[in-house]
Amino acid sequence: MTLRLFFHSDDLNANVEVLDCMPHENEFAVVLRATLFHPQGGGQPFDTGSIGESQVLRVVQGPDRIIHFVDRPITPGMTRIRIDEQRRQFNTRMHSAGHLIGHLVQAMGWMPVKAHHWPGEGRVQFKPAESAQEVDVKTVQIGLDQWIADDLPRLSSLREGAREISFGELPAYGCGGTHVRSLRELGTVAIASVSSKKGVLSVHYSVD
Repeated sequence: MTLRLFFHSDDLNANVEVLDCMPHENEFAVVLRATLFHPQGGGQPFDTGSIGESQVLRVVQGPDRIIHFVDRPITPGMTRIRIDEQRRQFNTRMHSAGHLIGHLVQAMGWMPVKAHHWPGEGRVQFKPAESAQEVDVKTVQIGLDQWIADDLPRLSSLREGAREISFGELPAYGCGGTHVRSLRELGTVAIASVSSKKGVLSVHYSVD
């Protein structure tokens, strides 16, 4: 099992041990004992960066370990890993904003069922509960802006082996993604539209 350093650290570089490097089509599949690289999953894109002199092209979650696909082979042993800061920051802001939207709309009687935190494609989808209220762009935008202005801090904990994240006094949720340290780091979050189709409510958003 790959140790997920990003569960406990916002660092973007570290010295880690390369356990294995195997050819895979036109790439090389690398396994590390511990990693700062977030794999694709939970609606969040993968990190890119470097392992030694090799460029990380994509990162995926395998059955029991994280696989880093790189452009050239790496010798097993200790090496330096570096995360692409600009990509990580953007993905982190998108992911965190999506969770805030989830909190706001859930408080209006809708249950979040799916999220997609990709550039140009940000959306959170919901299904109605018995107490579902009407949701509009203005209401969601005002709520987001207030939380960001309050600069709620990120809080994290491990409960029964599961990682939980919260901001300020907002409810905690289980999540394996990356999150801003406080909500001011989100910058501007814009709610683009709210739409409903076949009973599913979709809130589309972007970060600037």
